[in-house]
Amino acid sequence: MNKFIETIKNIFAIEDLRTRILNTLFFIAIYRLGCYVVLPGVDPTQLKQGTGGVFGILDTLLGGAFSHASIFALGIMPYISASIVLQLLTIAVPYFQKLQKEGESGRKKINQYTRVLTIPIVMAQSVGFLATINAEAIMNPGTFFTISTMLIITAGTLFCMWLGEKITDKGIGNGISMIIMIGIVSRLPGALIGEAAAKGVNKSLIFLLELVVLFLVVMAVIVLTQAVRRIPVQYAKQVGGATQLDAQRQFIPLKVNAAGVMPIIFAQSLMFVPSIAASAWDKNSDLAANIAAYFSPEHWVYNTVFALLIVIFTYFYTAISVNPNQIADDLKRSGGFVPGVKPGRDTSEFIDEILTRVTLPGAVALALIAIFPTLALLLGVSRNLSLFYGGTSLIIMVGVVLDTLNQVESYLLMRHYDGMMKSGKLRGRPSQPIAIAS
Repeated sequence: MNKFIETIKNIFAIEDLRTRILNTLFFIAIYRLGCYVVLPGVDPTQLKQGTGGVFGILDTLLGGAFSHASIFALGIMPYISASIVLQLLTIAVPYFQKLQKEGESGRKKINQYTRVLTIPIVMAQSVGFLATINAEAIMNPGTFFTISTMLIITAGTLFCMWLGEKITDKGIGNGISMIIMIGIVSRLPGALIGEAAAKGVNKSLIFLLELVVLFLVVMAVIVLTQAVRRIPVQYAKQVGGATQLDAQRQFIPLKVNAAGVMPIIFAQSLMFVPSIAASAWDKNSDLAANIAAYFSPEHWVYNTVFALLIVIFTYFYTAISVNPNQIADDLKRSGGFVPGVKPGRDTSEFIDEILTRVTLPGAVALALIAIFPTLALLLGVSRNLSLFYGGTSLIIMVGVVLDTLNQVESYLLMRHYDGMMKSGKLRGRPSQPIAIAS
């Protein structure tokens, strides 16, 4: 306990880190307040109590903003959808491939295109959102209400994007993911209280068992997030003038889940499309009813498609974020080599082969964790709490929290303070210098 208190004091002793944490809390507070500002023309007392199906998952990701019909009803999810489209274009369209290779300037242009594309996406999704609001809650339905609401929701999404960018620039980073994580965490206390009340005294042992399983699932997600495959790298002895560097042995850490939380966010964003489209369709249509049924989180079709999308996006995002050719070139220029492998092309192929092998179990494990909430629901866990037994909610929470802790720890270690853990480093961080250019 004394170690924890000392660490907190060290964190707030660093002026830059203290300022960034306070800025992050301020921006988060603004976002949470906006989640409870109801859209003009909507009677909050007539809104549906609770949202089920895929909309329940969306409501959890948005921290209740969806069911409250707030000005942040769609949050930054349209921005995530736009990011998916741009990521796909970087593979299919040569112009965007060129932009991606231009470094920082190319990334800035891609981000600009993403922001512009977000506008038509959020306006299209706002039409589907309006279809989910029950007619009794709309006080003056009509064309003016529809158009004004679409504009307000669009402005709300753009403001959420701005908050995310401010958290990244002025806060502790990971702004977009941080906003999603805060929305998820805000629902956890209510879910635990509701589950405890539902079980009552007679089933308190079952509730404790559910908490134990939840803890084990969280630990499994942490292991998946932190697991790495280390490739040994040898540096030859170098002599330069009066300086002599002995041969060194280092490692290239290839993460089992190199894509992080992005595959499940991308897959979840696509899974929202059929349900939103079905809601905007004629509600008496058999086709719309079938789509809504098949893409309900409890249906096997939904879970199968969801798992396949996660596997595909894991490979896709890993291919974008980890470039074996660049790693091999950096090693060759710095005089490093993988023992038993020729520098250059052979090293690139060797790294690519290992990356492909370690990505497969990581992608499958990610997919299994994503559909685990459905299994929890079938085993008797309440709908609200089952969303935290895996899936988007848990993986995003674990991933963002670990990234945030790593960033805070880096600040502490730079200022010669002890890290977040007693050993001075988080588990999963490499103890040797990383032989890879960031």
